[in-house]
Amino acid sequence: MAEQVLDRIRDVAEGQIDFEGQKLAELMVNIGLSGVGVLAFIVGYMLQDIKLSLYILLGGTAVVFAVVVPPWPYFNRNPVKWLPVTGGTFPAVPQNLVIDEKAVR
Repeated sequence: MAEQVLDRIRDVAEGQIDFEGQKLAELMVNIGLSGVGVLAFIVGYMLQDIKLSLYILLGGTAVVFAVVVPPWPYFNRNPVKWLPVTGGTFPAVPQNLVIDEKAVR
């Protein structure tokens, strides 16, 4: 029981995310920072207050950072299935590998 909990904590701490998670993180960064930038510009322009605009920009950037940088579990929903390790030869070739309709041995 304790080992399972420690394994889960290690997985979270290692920061593993899959390729779909990377794509999602990039999308969240682009949308989040663009939205915060537009909001900061509009508020700063309407109130004529550059200091408030910079505070909004800084706070929004911190929020986007907190949402995207940690390896949250939703970034690893589609883990990559790697080929199993075979024999001691390098490079390892799977047993029934077919390339261009020809069997590779």
